Amino acid sequence: MSNATGRAEPALELIGIHKSFTGVKALADVGLRLYPGEVHTLMGQNGAGKSTLIKVLTGVYTPDSGHIRLGGRAIQPGSTLEAQQLGISTVYQEVNLCPNLTVAENIFIGRYPRKWSGVGPIDWAAMHRRATKLLARLDLHIDVQKQLSAYPLAIQQMVAISRAVSVSARVLILDEPTSSLDEAEVQLLFKVLRSLRDEGMAILFVTHFLDQTYEISDRITVLRNGVREGEYAASELSRLDLVNKMVGTPVDATAAADVMADHALAEHADTAPAVNGGGIFLQARGLGRKGALAPQDLDLRAGEVFGLCGLLGSGRTETARLLFGADKADSGELSIKGKAVKFSTPRDAIAAGIGFCSEDRKKEGAILDLSVRENIILALQARDGLLHVIPRKRQQQIAADYVKWLGIKTADIDTPIGLLSGGNQQKALLARWLAIDPDMLILDEPTRGIDVRAKQEIMDYVMALCRKGMSILFISSEIPEVLRCSDRMLVLRDRRGCGEYLRGELDDASVLEVIAGESA
Repeated sequence: MSNATGRAEPALELIGIHKSFTGVKALADVGLRLYPGEVHTLMGQNGAGKSTLIKVLTGVYTPDSGHIRLGGRAIQPGSTLEAQQLGISTVYQEVNLCPNLTVAENIFIGRYPRKWSGVGPIDWAAMHRRATKLLARLDLHIDVQKQLSAYPLAIQQMVAISRAVSVSARVLILDEPTSSLDEAEVQLLFKVLRSLRDEGMAILFVTHFLDQTYEISDRITVLRNGVREGEYAASELSRLDLVNKMVGTPVDATAAADVMADHALAEHADTAPAVNGGGIFLQARGLGRKGALAPQDLDLRAGEVFGLCGLLGSGRTETARLLFGADKADSGELSIKGKAVKFSTPRDAIAAGIGFCSEDRKKEGAILDLSVRENIILALQARDGLLHVIPRKRQQQIAADYVKWLGIKTADIDTPIGLLSGGNQQKALLARWLAIDPDMLILDEPTRGIDVRAKQEIMDYVMALCRKGMSILFISSEIPEVLRCSDRMLVLRDRRGCGEYLRGELDDASVLEVIAGESA
């Protein structure tokens, strides 16, 4: 088989890759072909298997079965170093370099040129010359003797790519390299990638951004739930088709999903308050953060569920973190009940009556070694301050009440939360924020990874809170779920809002069209 470059053999080929973890299939019969002189983009939702596939490629994981061929020869890298020695280099989302060293030192770290046939001291002059030449190849002209930390993130990405190229890479893997770059910086990176592609390098580009995918890609492979959905020429795959293939639920078949949760949400749909029934609790104007979210306006009303909808990387979580003070906005203004506020930390947001259930309950939510009681009272203690320790008896009463009200299944309130099921952990985290009696609750993927019954119970409780006047910001990657429970919703694409809609104005199909940028 030949590709657009006329070469018959792929530079790199994965055939029938399987990988499981404790019985859970992460990859099932996955194939991938990278050709010299192309940018091949790997797309998929969270949990699709992209990271696992890259780790198999780079020797972090050993596949359970399947084959990897580099230049037609079978390989099985046992480590990232071995993969690099074979000619497979990776540049990650977080620049994995040493900011306290110079640019040149970062490019040649571990491989410093030495005098006297490699046995003498470091040849600094040679290293600086070679580093300058490597960067010039990428049309980058900077002082290589300066510390890396003196340069912005985009330049640091270029240095990381130069290091990857300097080890005679035949395949370059870029894992979410644009997630923290602004538009000008993205264009600088793409200029470099086109140059490397034109020199014949095979480039695997991993991203969530649709616009960038179509700007830089020659071909696209879509993964979904650990399976390769397909491989396509970018010019022959419409944005809407790509979104549908990533999401994987035919727009006329969504009724098959989570019947019990559907019933619970539908039961409350007609009783939800009217959009104009409550006053504005929180107002954001031009709220944004460079490299995370374009300036955005939002109005969140009391007694209303406001949904954020979009693919992974669209800016949903970034919006939530800016509203909660977990990340600092560099543009825009916030007001609570008409009064201007500025959140320097989440504690400021908590004091203003806002709670936040993070999407990553294991890393940013539950403290697994602490008890159910300790996890529930955590936000309340943070609000009151460490100098005002909540008495043990009051802690026990608060925890016991919420365990009862939310139906948290635990042997005891002092059982470590890590021993609970995912659904019960999520209920305990919901209890944490309800304990501060918030006026607004941000729920980022509150039903991810939990069973149908727990999902129903949580959504029942959320709808009840809304009817009592709480403002809810609801984020979910499940489009039908957002449509069912939201009074209003904002659709996001590539870190910017692309339309606000009332309940009933969109269905599954039209949401995907808005996300793909193909709506009228």
